[in-house]
Amino acid sequence: MTISMYQASVPMMIRMLTNLKGILAKAATHARDKKIDEAVLLGARLYPDMFPLTRQVQVASDFARRTAARLAGREPLALEDNEKTFDELIARLDRSIEYARSIPAGEIDGSEAREIVFPVRGQPKKLTGTRYLCDFALPNFFFHVTTAYAILRHNGVEIGKADYIGALD
Repeated sequence: MTISMYQASVPMMIRMLTNLKGILAKAATHARDKKIDEAVLLGARLYPDMFPLTRQVQVASDFARRTAARLAGREPLALEDNEKTFDELIARLDRSIEYARSIPAGEIDGSEAREIVFPVRGQPKKLTGTRYLCDFALPNFFFHVTTAYAILRHNGVEIGKADYIGALD
């Protein structure tokens, strides 16, 4: 049995963004219960040269939308990076999930050899669909989701592996 480009991308990214929404909801509750200003957690980083939590979530959502769009041969939906609260980040994830769901599997399947052109540090990069998904998009997506999780876990939010992975149906 083979796995399609759609199956290897959109459903998994939707699942992880949905799990990230739950993690952010727990972080908002944690901040409220512990009387921590949300801005403190939203600005937290694992190391000074890394993005803060807010940016990690924004980039993860960007990768989900952009990956689905590029594999489908579409122009990715752009969102402004102006979220300042957990609720706003959750709404961004909802918009990203909705957008990814709007792209039919048939537009993504068969994209293995499609040339994907995307910017990397301001320069155009060209990869086949398979290389784009496996060597660039998925590693980056998981990096930013995992880093968002790690920032919150490091700051005392009571989350664990089950929150990250989610329930298996």
